Amino acid sequence: MKRKIMETGILLFDKNGFKSTSVQDIVQELGVTKGTFYYYFSSKEELLKEIHLLYIESIIKQQEEIMNNPFYDFAKKLHEIILMQISTIRIELRSARIFTREMRHLSRDNFLEIKEKRSAFRHNVQKLIEEGITQGILQKGRADIITMAILGMTNWSYYWFSPEGEVPEEKVADIFLDLILNGISNDSVYTPNI
Repeated sequence: MKRKIMETGILLFDKNGFKSTSVQDIVQELGVTKGTFYYYFSSKEELLKEIHLLYIESIIKQQEEIMNNPFYDFAKKLHEIILMQISTIRIELRSARIFTREMRHLSRDNFLEIKEKRSAFRHNVQKLIEEGITQGILQKGRADIITMAILGMTNWSYYWFSPEGEVPEEKVADIFLDLILNGISNDSVYTPNI
């Protein structure tokens, strides 16, 4: 039942927003009582926190498996992390939207718990970028800013990427990786002062 409540919460939070969805809406959709809801969750916010945790912990686990794969070089790890994020967003689109849009509704303690996990994900990507710079694969630059650019590209794909579109997620990951590794200019028209 806990899983069904979470699935219904995901559906309604995505459709109507966290603030506009009540516990009554959730239990009515499920055909159960509020007592059933409160047996599993102390509040609507706790449900939101659990949805966030389920999403972020899943992608951190996948990310760590990629990072720890001894057969992957730098480019393969980066490609697989990008692809994993886009694929997870496709598979868990509603949760991805909630994860991006609804974090502001968490209380300070819950917000900090989720923020810490988000930071762990970001730190893992940054560590990989730093390795790419150290290995000479990437130009020297600000690994933190490069990391945020990569996360910006991938995280916001929930907004524009269509799995039914003409470009499959594998190709999107290829395009992103090429952009990161090779840029978009044919010539060196700009040399930054870094």
